[in-house]
Amino acid sequence: MHTYSRMGATSCDIARRAGVSQATVSRVLTGNPAVRQELRDKVNKAVRELNYRPNGMARAMRTSRSGNIGVVVSRLAVNPLYPALLHVLGSCLSEAKFRLVVWNTDEMGDKAAADAVGDGMVDGIVMTTATAVSAELYQTLRLNAPIVLINRIVEGWPCDQVASDNLAGGRMVGQYLLSSDRRRIGLVTGLVLASTIRERECGFRETLTASNQPLDERLVERVDHFSYNTGFMAAARLLDLANPPDTLFCINDLLALGARDAARDRGFEVPGKLWIVGYDDIEMASWHTFDLTTIRQPLSQMVDAGVRFLLERINGYEGEHRNVRLPNDLVIRGSTFRGK
Repeated sequence: MHTYSRMGATSCDIARRAGVSQATVSRVLTGNPAVRQELRDKVNKAVRELNYRPNGMARAMRTSRSGNIGVVVSRLAVNPLYPALLHVLGSCLSEAKFRLVVWNTDEMGDKAAADAVGDGMVDGIVMTTATAVSAELYQTLRLNAPIVLINRIVEGWPCDQVASDNLAGGRMVGQYLLSSDRRRIGLVTGLVLASTIRERECGFRETLTASNQPLDERLVERVDHFSYNTGFMAAARLLDLANPPDTLFCINDLLALGARDAARDRGFEVPGKLWIVGYDDIEMASWHTFDLTTIRQPLSQMVDAGVRFLLERINGYEGEHRNVRLPNDLVIRGSTFRGK
């Protein structure tokens, strides 16, 4: 059995594991588009199995740069949070004299991003919608460029990651509702694959349970994707119950906007008969027709930190990976409180 030195696996080890020549490994690692997909898949599989990391000195010898930063995103046409995040990213990168290249994986798929990175089109990558199922794309991308995660955290990934403190944000919502004597609290949430959703829901549930008012599972609606329509329908189902909730916490603002209109449709006065709380503070949350109480994420601070980490990596920094969670703010508006 072959053993590896303390320095880790080499390109020779990858070639042996994949059953290809070292020249083929070199072409795959440098993003040569002439390599057949079958061979590329074998090499990438071996890279993952051997936990190969490119030599730092060899990487530092690279003298040319594209001046581009790639951003991998999804749900761009659906969730207003992501266009807002891209706007902040674009401004921040422009100040640093970099251009923004966006890959919407909903439309282009993962391969387009992987091919572009392999061709040397970008100097670094920002992933904004990463989850554990993005692991194959992440492993492919990190062979050729530094990566930072902004907005989501994926435990165990060896890269810099920056997000807001979603666990504390969920707790903040729970504490606010309990301190306001809300007693029949409903939850409109989604699949817990994304760290943002998982942590918000966990913090919220923990807070209610700690106050001896655990969430009534009959008042929980879980949707398979986030949209205005799924928020509307989920809230409508809860409001149609014989004993409906007096409060709805929606795990993001998009769901909450749908819930606000479902309340109007069902004749529930907000905030008189029903309170609604969202999360993210997208621009529409402040519009008069929604006037939504929500948790505001610090997008500018998240982007500033993430871009700073990424540029440090591009410039050769090889220190410990940073995992940063920034505090959020509770923004109280008319969906839970009516002033004099």
